[in-house]
Amino acid sequence: MKYICTICGYIYDPAEGDPDSGVEPGTKWEDVPEDWVCPECGAPKSSFEPYED
Repeated sequence: MKYICTICGYIYDPAEGDPDSGVEPGTKWEDVPEDWVCPECGAPKSSFEPYED
């Protein structure tokens, strides 16, 4: 399951993670740290919702 930022539309893909922010590829959404923010706009994790492509 992917998650989309409701502010800017950035899509978090667990297969890719966010290595630049210390989130390794393969990291499930539940395991992303609560203090992680959107790498595009800085929105908090709470601004994301499930996304199906």
